[in-house]
Amino acid sequence: MSSEDQISAIGGSHVFLDLLDQVSKIAVLDRPVLVVGERGTGKELVASRLHFLSRRWDRAFVKMNCASLAESLIESELFGYEAGAFTGATRQRAGRFEVADNGTLFLDEVASLSASAQEKLLRVVEYGEFDRVGGNQTISVDVRVVAAANVDLPELADMGGFRHDLLDRLAFDVLTVPPLRARHGDIMLLANHFATRMASELEYVSSPIFSKNAEAALQDHGWPGNVRELKNVVERAVYRWPDEGPVEDIIFDPFDSPWRPDAGAALGVSKKEAGFGSQPVSQDKYKLMPDARQPLDLKKSLQTVEKELVEVALSFNKFNQRDTAKHLSMSYDQLRHILKKHGL
Repeated sequence: MSSEDQISAIGGSHVFLDLLDQVSKIAVLDRPVLVVGERGTGKELVASRLHFLSRRWDRAFVKMNCASLAESLIESELFGYEAGAFTGATRQRAGRFEVADNGTLFLDEVASLSASAQEKLLRVVEYGEFDRVGGNQTISVDVRVVAAANVDLPELADMGGFRHDLLDRLAFDVLTVPPLRARHGDIMLLANHFATRMASELEYVSSPIFSKNAEAALQDHGWPGNVRELKNVVERAVYRWPDEGPVEDIIFDPFDSPWRPDAGAALGVSKKEAGFGSQPVSQDKYKLMPDARQPLDLKKSLQTVEKELVEVALSFNKFNQRDTAKHLSMSYDQLRHILKKHGL
């Protein structure tokens, strides 16, 4: 198992251990699995763990990011093509399914597949058969498909953006990767791991430790980019470490600068004209005040307003919990209680 895959096993929070238990149980079954979760949570690492714990561990583990390729290339990448199938196709080429025969194919961002590609993917998942682009010979393969998405696929299917029958086939079981903010006890475990690896890469004599203030900053951050963001933040802090004393400075936003250029300049407009304000989330998204002229459940309505106000304040303060508590004129412990109560 690779060192990158081992990162997926770092953690002791109950939600994370529950996920690992699910992975171990489903890995031994030869069925499609859908891995869902926010960006940066480690969906690819979960897919890799599924493969290496399966009976196919010694066969190919092939990966493809469906969003990284132009729509016109998706089908030829998945299924290959025959010589002469299109301009530039001078020789036959095997697709990802052929390369992954008897192994595992990981399809990241599967929601971005076109309708045509979804139809052909359904056939190969259902029957293990497909035709190369420009070919008329049916090819049979034995491939376990693990797909990943960072969107609500059932909702997308209801909106007509994804095939319900394909979703049914891919989702023999669904593994939902918890966001880092739900793994509070794992943050410093991961941070110390990333710090040690970065120190080794930089050939430092010793591994750095984090000051109490730095630990508090890491624990309080909302981590919208999850484990990937944490890795970047920690590695940035370690490479800037002066090699004396603990790591103190934690920079969450490397773009933060008084001389930061205006993105609107590329469009020939100002941020205000482009519709960008200082607040990252528009208040219009939230319906903060229910209509008291209609019958309502007062207690439930107050809970809803409280949750939405805290969500807006968190976003405005870039998910820093101490800054949010100060913004809302409450203690840090009071805010933590509200976040826990509403599952934020």
